Amino acid sequence: MIIDQAVYRGGKRIDCGDLHAGLADLREHDDGFLWVGLKDPTAGKFSLIATEFGLHPLAVEDALGGGQRPKFEVYDGMAFLVMRTLRYIEATSDVETGELMVFVGDRFVVTVRRGEPTPLETVRTALEHDPRLLEKGPVAVIYSVMDAVVDKYLAIDEELSDDVLAIEHQVFTPSVTTDVSDIYELKRELLEARWAVQPLIEPTRRLVASSFVDEGFAPFFRDVLDHLQLVSEHIETYDRLLSDVLSAYLSQVGVQQNNDMRKISAWVAIATVPTMLAGIYGTNFHSVPELEASVHFGGRGGGYEFYYGYYLMIAVLATIGVLLWRAFKKSGWL
Repeated sequence: MIIDQAVYRGGKRIDCGDLHAGLADLREHDDGFLWVGLKDPTAGKFSLIATEFGLHPLAVEDALGGGQRPKFEVYDGMAFLVMRTLRYIEATSDVETGELMVFVGDRFVVTVRRGEPTPLETVRTALEHDPRLLEKGPVAVIYSVMDAVVDKYLAIDEELSDDVLAIEHQVFTPSVTTDVSDIYELKRELLEARWAVQPLIEPTRRLVASSFVDEGFAPFFRDVLDHLQLVSEHIETYDRLLSDVLSAYLSQVGVQQNNDMRKISAWVAIATVPTMLAGIYGTNFHSVPELEASVHFGGRGGGYEFYYGYYLMIAVLATIGVLLWRAFKKSGWL
């Protein structure tokens, strides 16, 4: 669907009802340009626009199919720019991806937006409040659109930085529980951002060197390029840091599991000796040492017999258990 369409002359907006008449008038007077903004157009609607403006078939095919890699192409004097747009969803910390395509030709600019990220209403409004920039023509639209997209990259860069630091804090804080899926999900969001940012660097260089950007406007695009490279470097840094954090987390899990196994082994060893001795004495063989060992108290005609074998066995078991516990404690197993 067409979101907005207008003619711009002398830095001022002029409403345009008929695209064919508006474009013909602009070309006749060699002044101003027509800007048409579309969002998620149908094949039928876009075919009409493509025919009206004489868009190149390859560019039209890319615009209809979507899912294109960021690029900048020139077809018979018409420029075609593809960018991926990003939006950070605060509630879920997800990065949502959209697509933005810009066609620039003889006295016209056509922008095609797919998805919700980076609406262009604010870009158009800002341009309409800056007549001096708007007077530069279609190149001003390209710059403003790219600048808005890259500014969004910078904002998402800060959000991703906070998320990476939060994950790092969780992993290295013993009292905080970390879910490894959180690390993988954040790496996935970094990948989404990388797919949008890094492939756009080379097309931006080509755009700066193209005939569509005059020498006076080149510094503005180089500034956009600098921001792109900065975000790209940050994303690479975040990804490496997150990989290191993941390795540290897995190492911590391995160390903790090893400690748990050592503790379990130590307690099993402590329990094994009493179990073994109790099993031997539990057979009730008369020949078992100390089974009927006793001490008589009193005279020959009276007194009583104290059978100490049971208590001696308990004392031996307790002593062995304590000695094993101290040995394991000293070695760090407990």
